[in-house]
Amino acid sequence: MAASFVTLFQWRLNSMLLHENEILLGVKDQIKSLISQLDAAGSFTGDVGMILGRESGHGSWASELRGMLRQAEDFVDDFVIRAYGQTEKDRKDSIAEFGKELQNFNSRISEILNRRPPVEAPLMLEEIQRFVRSNIPSSEDKETDLVTCMLNYINLPYDLKLSLLFCCAFLRRHYQSIDGLVRVLVAAGLVQEKPGELMEDKAQENIDKLISLGMIEELENLWDRFKVPSPYCELSLGVMKAEDFFMSTANSDIMVPPTARHVSIYDADNTIPNTNSFLHSLFVSANYYLSEASSDCLRNVLHNSKLLRLLDLKNTPSLKSLPDEGGKLVHLRYLRVWYSNITKLPESISNLRNLQTLDIRWSGHEFELSNGVQNLAQLRHLKMSGPNSGQVRVPQGISRLGNLQTLEGIYAGSGIAKELGVMTQLRSLKVSCVSDDHADELYFSVMKLSMLRKLSLTVERERGRGSYKYENSFFPCLESFLPPPLLQTLKLVGRLIEMPLWLGSMENLTKLYMLYSHLSENPTTILQFLPNLKYLKMYKAYKGRRMDKEFFRVGGFPKLEYLYICSRNLVEWTEIEEGALPCLKQLSICYCMELMLLPEGLQHVTTLQILDMWCVHEDLIRRLSPNGGPENYKIKHIPLVKYLGHISSGLGRWTPQ
Repeated sequence: MAASFVTLFQWRLNSMLLHENEILLGVKDQIKSLISQLDAAGSFTGDVGMILGRESGHGSWASELRGMLRQAEDFVDDFVIRAYGQTEKDRKDSIAEFGKELQNFNSRISEILNRRPPVEAPLMLEEIQRFVRSNIPSSEDKETDLVTCMLNYINLPYDLKLSLLFCCAFLRRHYQSIDGLVRVLVAAGLVQEKPGELMEDKAQENIDKLISLGMIEELENLWDRFKVPSPYCELSLGVMKAEDFFMSTANSDIMVPPTARHVSIYDADNTIPNTNSFLHSLFVSANYYLSEASSDCLRNVLHNSKLLRLLDLKNTPSLKSLPDEGGKLVHLRYLRVWYSNITKLPESISNLRNLQTLDIRWSGHEFELSNGVQNLAQLRHLKMSGPNSGQVRVPQGISRLGNLQTLEGIYAGSGIAKELGVMTQLRSLKVSCVSDDHADELYFSVMKLSMLRKLSLTVERERGRGSYKYENSFFPCLESFLPPPLLQTLKLVGRLIEMPLWLGSMENLTKLYMLYSHLSENPTTILQFLPNLKYLKMYKAYKGRRMDKEFFRVGGFPKLEYLYICSRNLVEWTEIEEGALPCLKQLSICYCMELMLLPEGLQHVTTLQILDMWCVHEDLIRRLSPNGGPENYKIKHIPLVKYLGHISSGLGRWTPQ
């Protein structure tokens, strides 16, 4: 993948000129000269030939270039670490030495380029078939598909090749959100940084391209989640096997080779493995929980892997604090720690000058964000929550983070609500514990956020009420709120006195979550006129006992694809008008334990692909059964039906006979 290394190293150097201008000013000309030298490499297939095992000079030339670029990149990263820890005099000497070494790399790369073969031999089908047979265990029937996929992979641009490998290596065992993938690709440097452009938008474009090519798939039953389909997953693992800088394994005791730059340990048993000093990415997802010893292992990893850019840890309840060594990771761009017992971040986190994503969700009780976070000038995404998705208090002055696009899990009292009004660059905001003392100020601030695309508001809940914790927790003053015009996703958690009229005017809204609204009136009277709504989740949103044809009429919900209904009060759902819900793909009915019949007219919703029924009445399941159920005619056209009875029926599914 020498060609990929050339492109990404160029992007890396350009990004450093943007963000490390203070220490690189004296060697700016040498860096620009090196970038120009890399431009001369142009486009070539030597990296693919090397993967396929060519013995000719094409593969060896590409291999030599890649090795040289690795050395140059490690040298540049190491210089930045040393420079920030030096006195002004020592730094001046280091910069002079650094400039000379850059010229040396420039000369050596030029010499390699001069030995580049004038004409590269075209790739042969036999070479690809041999690669597939050697690296990807498969039957003869699957081999043809794998060869076709390999040809598609070869024709991808360099950044998309590596994006596909990241998708497979680090996310293949756990369904992840597409938004999360965007943050990973940006932090990994797989998107070129350009002034005036959002890297997240370009990363989303790349993901859309991979989806259109069938190389990754959106999950129909899990919105905003994706997977790498077979055979592209098998192909990616085969490419990683032939390479030596990606490593993906389920064995946490394995030795990490010195050449590995990106390591993923999925379904880890006990601990975090020892790593090499050149590691750029480490993803560890525990099968259950990591042991107490993992905290010491993490300290060693952070001490040894000073070039680390991405660190992702999941299921780490033994972790009560982040080691201070984490504050020395100058190049760290992405830090995600899920399901830990961390209660506070160390003040040394203020040293992470390049950190873009800080994701500390499901952390310890009373988690607090330290004042040091205000020094993270490059921070773009801050996602937090305490146990049971509780709120996190942030320090005053959070509005100084001028690059912040995502701010989730915060408590907006104590003056924070007012600060939000100046954070006009925000695209996603999630606020918990909304209460009377700051609601007006919060709504006023949110209305100023013209770039906002996602908004989640959760009312302050009553304590000690169990499953009825929102029964008497009303949203304050919500009728005075007007949502930002570009809002696409809205989540309201808490009781509503009545349906807000402004909901019907949200023309750009595509996803709406209404949880614990406990409305007496029909909420769809307003919602059915939303022209772009695709996803609607109503969890205890309606407390009435009956739904009739007024809920879903012809002409309403023109683009709705997913409908989720949960209501313990619902007894009757009588009718859906023929021609209603023209785009519905998935219907989920959950905890409707009093509902005995699905509506007449459901058989006319021919677009339905999935019907989920969770914790519903046993009689409803029997009536719908394909084995003589009298109501089966309503659902027999649906390709997949999944069910779980609330008493004795086990988990099951029906598919067309």
